[in-house]
Amino acid sequence: MAEMKPFSLLLLLAMITAAPCQEKPALETLLMLPEPRAMRTERSLVPEGAQATVLSPAREIAEKPFIEAYPKEDFARLGLSPGTFAERSKKAADRLLASLKPDLVKDADGRVIYAVYRGDRPVMACLLIAPSLPAVLEPVLGEKLWAALPDRHSLYLFPARAGALEEFAADLADRFHEDAYAASPEIFELTKGAAPQVVGAFAR
Repeated sequence: MAEMKPFSLLLLLAMITAAPCQEKPALETLLMLPEPRAMRTERSLVPEGAQATVLSPAREIAEKPFIEAYPKEDFARLGLSPGTFAERSKKAADRLLASLKPDLVKDADGRVIYAVYRGDRPVMACLLIAPSLPAVLEPVLGEKLWAALPDRHSLYLFPARAGALEEFAADLADRFHEDAYAASPEIFELTKGAAPQVVGAFAR
């Protein structure tokens, strides 16, 4: 075998050691998708206190819009009730949450004003039901959180106190009204060991 020239060897090594292509995460099949109430089906659940939001059993798909509420026939093949599906989706939400880091937005004094999960995958709003979410953000936002999810790609979390998200309400409302795949105009309160419940709204 002919001896490989140094330049060729270096080129080969560079190709081998180049950053590998990251595999796309597997498509999630157990998601509870927050949607406007107008999208409600017989499989949707209504969060406590909600007037404008439902949670629909959903799955990621390979084509745009990359997530869909289960069609009736496909959901029937799962052999699950909506309630059982919702319980199992909590584990999927916790697993997703563990793989993500929120952006922490701070004021001029370095104090965290809010945290936000956002990304290209339209699953961020589905993190709302992750049981571990309050505990993850308790060190920076306190024991009780207020959550806003104007679209499928974002989940905003604020300390649960008067005025915490007041200055951001107009921007959140714009995001909700302008997005073709809006999630919810309502504000959810999150505490450890409790299901999310609606305590207000940032848009009408």
